[in-house]
Amino acid sequence: MTERTDYLIVGSSHAALEALAALRMHDPVGRVTMATRDRHLPYSPTLLPYLVSGRIAPQRAWLRDAAYLDAQRVDYRTEMTLVGLDTARSVAHFADGSALDYGKLLLATGAAPVIPQIPGIDTVQRHVLRTVDDALRLGRAIAGARSAVVLGGGLVGMHAAENLVAAGVQVSVVEMHAAVLGGYLDARAAAFVERAFRAHGARILTGRRVVELVPSATGAHVVLDDGSALDAELLLVAAGVKPELDYLRATGVEVDAGVVVDDTMRSSVANVWAAGDCAQARDFYTGAKVLNAILPDAAEQGRVAGTAMAGDPRGKPYGGAVPLNTYRFFGRHAVSVGRCAAPGPGAVEELRIDDGASRYLRVVFDEGRLQGIAGIGEAFDGGVMRQLIVRKTDLSGSVERLLADPRATGRELMNRLWR
Repeated sequence: MTERTDYLIVGSSHAALEALAALRMHDPVGRVTMATRDRHLPYSPTLLPYLVSGRIAPQRAWLRDAAYLDAQRVDYRTEMTLVGLDTARSVAHFADGSALDYGKLLLATGAAPVIPQIPGIDTVQRHVLRTVDDALRLGRAIAGARSAVVLGGGLVGMHAAENLVAAGVQVSVVEMHAAVLGGYLDARAAAFVERAFRAHGARILTGRRVVELVPSATGAHVVLDDGSALDAELLLVAAGVKPELDYLRATGVEVDAGVVVDDTMRSSVANVWAAGDCAQARDFYTGAKVLNAILPDAAEQGRVAGTAMAGDPRGKPYGGAVPLNTYRFFGRHAVSVGRCAAPGPGAVEELRIDDGASRYLRVVFDEGRLQGIAGIGEAFDGGVMRQLIVRKTDLSGSVERLLADPRATGRELMNRLWR
């Protein structure tokens, strides 16, 4: 006879934990099982760069401890990899051969690193950065390396590159697009980041592709599309992430780039929900179903899913994906909220740049309503700006004040809205 649980949560990071807290608010007694393929307590992937650098110990990365999980009466199971679902019978199958009957299921399985199809990539030693164990391995490798190549100029790649620079490693970042951090910043803002890295001795090679990887005596020989080559004792692949959803084959669960969900985070199968990096949910701006792999969205989706799974009548529907990213580099701070890198048609931008002070502020409006804001060296609260966006606040009379002092103006506007 297969073991049964009322609620099965597969995954253990932000979306899973928020779902647990939300459903426990309405159902304090139902049996909850949380199964994770990891071997650790719940942790945040956003803290992994600090593990790599040694600034924090692994224990400081834990989002919840064992006492919390016990207090929530959750059966927390590690090293449990989901390999298949029988949605007709509501049974989950795991790689160790075990199975669980579930009443309601939340898929919060996250995403895995993309390994690009580069000739020779399986012949060289490489690193990725997605788990605590990845971070610890990378930290050990950095300690013995003199040269490194980072494939990808997104947040993960740039965080890792800064750690490598700080360790005295000669770093080259290879980014196929025209600028780094293209998903978060426009080219003008990205130029500030690139200049900071070059000033600290890193090479930033944009608009370049790796066409071949060849093992060498000391690591990897990295051949670029312009015929040049780089030698690396350490190779980090940071080419993005995508959900791994092979366990959903022949289940009836609708899958596109991720698990397609409605505004309660429910999938096309009635008792299956999804949240976080594996969920494809409504975009705030267009209504299209999108992946939005950021922490605030994962938390919100988890809360929505948890209240819906528990049948809580106070639950609110998902408001739609709004990107929000913060990034620190060499003591500087960058924030991007909403549609900044690629604003919609009809949008109007206001721009303030001070190259001498390394300050940049870009605000995007559409009919007086904030669509996005990005800043480097500018003080403002990303969460407040996100609220101004989702509440569609009319800022027609506040544009100049917002540009002059975005933090104070944003807080003033939100204070009015909260009254």
